[in-house]
Amino acid sequence: MRDSFGSANSSAVPRSGTDTGAGTPMLADLTTIAVGGPVDRFIEPETEEAFVSAVRDADAAKLPLLTIGGGSNLLAGDEPFHGVVIRDGRRSIVVCGAKSSKFGENGDVEIVAEAGVNWDDFVVFCVESGFSGVEGLSGVPGTVGASVVQNIGAYGQEVASTVVSVCAFDREAGVICELSRDDMRFGYRNSALKSTMYKDPAMPADHYFPTPRYVVLSVTFRLHRSDCGEVAFGQLAKAFGVDVGATMPIAEIRRAVLQVRAAKGMLEDARRYASPWMLGCKDDRNVAQAIDADMTADADYDRHSCGSFFMNPILDEHQAAKLPADAPQFDAVRSDGSRGIKTSAAWLIDHAGFAKGYKIRENAHAGLSSLHTLALTNRGGATADDIVQLAQVIQEGVEATFGVRLVPEPVVVGMTLQ
Repeated sequence: MRDSFGSANSSAVPRSGTDTGAGTPMLADLTTIAVGGPVDRFIEPETEEAFVSAVRDADAAKLPLLTIGGGSNLLAGDEPFHGVVIRDGRRSIVVCGAKSSKFGENGDVEIVAEAGVNWDDFVVFCVESGFSGVEGLSGVPGTVGASVVQNIGAYGQEVASTVVSVCAFDREAGVICELSRDDMRFGYRNSALKSTMYKDPAMPADHYFPTPRYVVLSVTFRLHRSDCGEVAFGQLAKAFGVDVGATMPIAEIRRAVLQVRAAKGMLEDARRYASPWMLGCKDDRNVAQAIDADMTADADYDRHSCGSFFMNPILDEHQAAKLPADAPQFDAVRSDGSRGIKTSAAWLIDHAGFAKGYKIRENAHAGLSSLHTLALTNRGGATADDIVQLAQVIQEGVEATFGVRLVPEPVVVGMTLQ
């Protein structure tokens, strides 16, 4: 177990990715956007008992607690984090009952993955094993544990559709519990776990923030035993020259998803796993393949982001009626269960006058990706404050133009961004 302490009296705020010199990482070293200040204590437990104990101890001491996965959905402030940062070091994947008669050649199979498993490592495992259902989520950065908190989704698939149950530590009751798929109350980029962190969208709760009440220990998935999957998204269907709903080999679907994500700058920089603080977080073979295939954006200033920075708004009919006729609109369900209409945050940003590559100032260290308007990027040397200033300018511009307030998707720690 890695357990390191920083300097409690640190007052300097180093730039992205620098070392505090005190044996602990900067949050910039742990996040895909490469910003964030030093931490007082960093722990990486390698057993369930040690992981739960670390969470218990932090709560008992009433210390701020930040559990972190791949660091892709986190925007941390430049000031020191005076608390405990815990990253799950457990990375096993177990296929349950694979030899049982109920798991036929074309039947379903259940897989238990520990929360610390790199998400794309999990996808690779499933694709290579001939288990379909998550291939559309190829290249999504993060971990298995984070996947169910956020209910990740892309290219026609959501993790919620494959989840059987979640094993979690309940910080309030102090016990390990099992949450069914129904218990998880999955929604668009939301879950019962994430809901414990917020009073309202982007408004942190008084108690369970920035770590949910329920801390994920492992997830049980149910996938289909098949080498083929459904092409459930228009961009992929176009890439294959087939209709939406057609079936294709899951390895081909994965390859196409990675190509589409790369073209948008929505793949993490695999070189980050050479950092001493990221070694072992992703399978070495998969890291090497990603680097060899150059599965990242061409320009360094497109590489470092939180991925999609704003969630696609789900509006009521009155709000949606005010949008221009050519604005994307899709049927959706609002958080209260009522009918809603989802629109594209990227479209709103672009049509509010913020083009790809936009910067507040010519010499700004933060800017929109040159490949996708939904990614706010660290172009080199950016601070968290630089990212927040850019985000606020975009929020205000979109709201002034369309009357829609964009909600940030990342967990924002040590700063206010609503």
